[in-house]
Amino acid sequence: MRVPSVQPERFDHFMARANAAYYARGRFGRDFTTAPEITQVFGELLGAWAKVVWQMLGAPQDIILAEAGPGRGVLMADALRVWPTPNVHFIETSPTLRAEQASRVPHANWHASLASLPPGPLILIANEFLDALPVRQFIRRDAGWMERHVANGSFIELPATHTGAALPDDPPGTVREVNEAAIEFCTTLAARDAIGLFIDYGPADSAPGDSIQAIRDGAYASPLATPGTADITAHVDFSAIKRAVHTQGPVKQNFFLTSLGLYQRSDVLARRHPGKALDLRLSVQRLTAPEAMGSLFKALAVCPAHLPPLPGFA
Repeated sequence: MRVPSVQPERFDHFMARANAAYYARGRFGRDFTTAPEITQVFGELLGAWAKVVWQMLGAPQDIILAEAGPGRGVLMADALRVWPTPNVHFIETSPTLRAEQASRVPHANWHASLASLPPGPLILIANEFLDALPVRQFIRRDAGWMERHVANGSFIELPATHTGAALPDDPPGTVREVNEAAIEFCTTLAARDAIGLFIDYGPADSAPGDSIQAIRDGAYASPLATPGTADITAHVDFSAIKRAVHTQGPVKQNFFLTSLGLYQRSDVLARRHPGKALDLRLSVQRLTAPEAMGSLFKALAVCPAHLPPLPGFA
């Protein structure tokens, strides 16, 4: 029997569609675990970070605290324990996740995109957000650059079209990924002189290679199989963001969190709750160990050039 022909879909369009369906199903936190879910200290430290940055800005009364990709609302709920600011906004499109976020942060305001946030001074936090934004993937062949598309559940290659930036003269077989959505998000944020803290995974410097992966039922899976049932991500190109906007960092997550007092805060909680001491130590190890999340994950701040070094980036 012949398989029906399907119009090729550019991979970034496929990834955007698949991830939108995945998050709409409310699978966040079931297939994988993010740092806020590992320990409350993570969100508390980011709340303290945001409060210090707000004070560096002169403590404007109309400050907006926003989070992009807030998951189940755990990070923000922990952050507000340290800095209970009332003007909280979430960038979230999934109705299922919005409902769960509302159970933890009922006074929040929800938006489908960065563009609809109200005007005013803004501090935005985003943990494992950029990695889920769709990437274009190119592969160098003898005749030039080709772009990967998806058809009938498989990759196919078509001649590359404009990428917004020239691809390097790499040898045949080289794979390059371009995250136009991440660059657009960061340039939009920078255009309003906001401060954005992004914690995500990827190398500090741009590097070739296929970094696309999918997680389904807690295990690695094919990113092309059964769209909408797996979380698809790719390494963040921090160098590309640095070329597009003014930034501080990236710095490794272990450096960033320990600079903010991860060990000290965890020790305080361990003394208050001795029964949780072992779990807290294991959480700290998972967040900071180079072989775990400590080196692969980076912290990057998008911010105006006139600001002095922000906490964790000195």
